[in-house]
Amino acid sequence: MLGRGVWSSLRQGLSRGLSRKVGGWASGEGRKMDIAGIYPPVTTPFTATAEVDYGKLEENLHKLGAFPFRGFVVQGSNGEFPFLTSSERLEVVSRVRQAMPKDKLLLAGSGCESTQATVEMTVSMAQVGADAAIVVTPCFYRGRMSSAALIHHYTKVADLSPIPVVLYSVPANTGLDLPVDAVVTLSQHPNIVGIKDSGGDVTRMGLIVHKTGRQDFQVLAGSAGFLLASYAVGAVGGVCALANVLGAQVCQLERLCLTGQWEDAQKLQHRLIEPNTAMKQRAAPWEERMCAAVLALCMPSCLTLHSVPPPVPTLGTHSGMPGTPFCCLGCGLSHPRSGLMSPYCPA
Repeated sequence: MLGRGVWSSLRQGLSRGLSRKVGGWASGEGRKMDIAGIYPPVTTPFTATAEVDYGKLEENLHKLGAFPFRGFVVQGSNGEFPFLTSSERLEVVSRVRQAMPKDKLLLAGSGCESTQATVEMTVSMAQVGADAAIVVTPCFYRGRMSSAALIHHYTKVADLSPIPVVLYSVPANTGLDLPVDAVVTLSQHPNIVGIKDSGGDVTRMGLIVHKTGRQDFQVLAGSAGFLLASYAVGAVGGVCALANVLGAQVCQLERLCLTGQWEDAQKLQHRLIEPNTAMKQRAAPWEERMCAAVLALCMPSCLTLHSVPPPVPTLGTHSGMPGTPFCCLGCGLSHPRSGLMSPYCPA
C-alpha cells in the first residue's frame, strides 16, 4: 500500500501533469504524447571527489542544445542512475530541466526494483520537470519476471503516473528482454506511449511495430548502430549515445530516413558504425575513444558532413588530474563511486 505521504505527493504530481499539458494521459487529449525524434542519453559528470558535477552537466546541456534533438533522456543507463542517491537523481533531472531548451522533451529514468518505489520516483520526476518517464525493467529477481509480473508492474506504474510512461528494455544491462507479448498488452494502456528497445534485434522491433500497429504506440531504437534498420521497420526515432559526440550526423541520418533518401541514409549509417563501435571500446581512455569516433567519421575516405568536428561535451574529472576531460562511463579508470571500471560507454 502507498503511504499517506506518497498519495499526497501523487496528487501534487497529477495536478502538475494536468497543468503542463505535455500530452497523453496527463493532458486529457485523445492522442498519446508523440515521442518521435532523436534523443541523446545525457551522461552524469562526476568531480574528482566523487560528487555530481552539476556545472559540467549544465555546460554539456548548453552544447547539446545546439543540435535539432527532440529532447534528452536523463537518468538512463548512460546517466549511471544506479550510482546515484534518490535525491541526486531528482536534482540531476531538475538541473537538466532548467538548463535545456524549453521546446525539448525531457524523458527521465524513474525505474526502481519495486513497483511502489518506481511509482514514487515517477511522481517525483514529474514534480521536478520530466515530461515523460522512461522505466527500465526490474531485474534483480529476473527469474520471476514473467510477462504477467511485468504487465502488472508497468500497469500499476502507468495507472499512477502523472506523466506518460515509456517502457525500457536493455537486456545487456538487466539480463532481461521485455517480452513482445507483454509489450503488446501494455501498448493498450492510455498512459504508456512507447518503448526504447536497446536489444538490437531489428526483427523483434519490427514485430513490436506490427503487433502494436492499431495502438497509439511508438518504438525508439536504443543505438545509432541500428538506427537505419529501425526506421526501416517502423521505429520513429532513437535514444542514441553517439549523439552526445556526433549529434549533427545522427540527426542527419534521421532526416534522410524520414525523407526517403535511403541510399544516402545507407552511406551515412555505414560511416556511423565505426564511430559507434569506437565509443564502446572499454579499455581505451575517454579522450582516445572520443577522438577515434570523430576520426572514424572524418577520414578522407568517409562522407564529410562538416568542415570542423562538432562540439564535444566536457565530462568532468575523476582521475585526480584537474582539468582532464573524462567520461565517468567507462573511461578505463576506476569509477569514483563504485571503485570498479564502469561498464558503460560515454556516448
